[in-house]
Amino acid sequence: MTKLAANLTMLFTELPFMERFEAAARAGFRGVEFLFPYAFHADQIADKLSLYQLDLVLHNLPAGNWEAGERGIACHPDRINEFREGVDEAIRYARVLGVKQLNCLIGIVPTGVSQELAQATTVANLRYAADKLKAAGIRLLIEAINTFDIPGFFLSGTKQAAALIEATGSDNIFIQYDIYHMQRMEGELLKTITANFGLIRHLQLADNPGRCEPGTGEINYRFLFEQLEALQYAGWIGCEYKPKSSTLEGLNWRAMHGIHA
Repeated sequence: MTKLAANLTMLFTELPFMERFEAAARAGFRGVEFLFPYAFHADQIADKLSLYQLDLVLHNLPAGNWEAGERGIACHPDRINEFREGVDEAIRYARVLGVKQLNCLIGIVPTGVSQELAQATTVANLRYAADKLKAAGIRLLIEAINTFDIPGFFLSGTKQAAALIEATGSDNIFIQYDIYHMQRMEGELLKTITANFGLIRHLQLADNPGRCEPGTGEINYRFLFEQLEALQYAGWIGCEYKPKSSTLEGLNWRAMHGIHA
């Protein structure tokens, strides 16, 4: 059975963030995700999750100065202490919010940093984070991002993600596979998902071009959903897309694909 989670960073943006939980529940979602909880007290979010009987299935580790264009600091050799402090902060939130998996955005390689140094820094940081999260009963995810939307992002492909995981030697790092990003970078979606299925613990969706809801672009989502059912994928699929019109109008794609959130 397909389990959809509303990404509250991108959906229901017609409303203030703390009002989006109720909107998601009223729209039939039982799970939600978002980029970051850190602008709010954890208890504020926990109250919303409890009130509307929602599972928070995912959020990210702190990713640097988002407003200034940073997209993660795991590959930044001069910010290792900041990264480690962010791991501790993420764990504190996850414990309050009942989150069992956290995503690490690796980041844009800083000017003057070689790929070799970025790789070594990333591996060491991921190993550290994976160990800390494992002790807390939380799995660590990493996500490849397309370099058209975010030029210079260090992790940009599924093979690279699998190789990073292998390089850490950790058994607590898995892949967050974003269908939109990997359609732009790789194509061959089903083949890639199938080949890496043992490492994938979370999926996110949007259509291409435009990063809008399924049915607005080139990706055959009906086929993909059928194949994920055949693979017995039991995880959540995060709806991380930009609605073409209003969020509620854009949710019609679920019925068209025979899916109920």
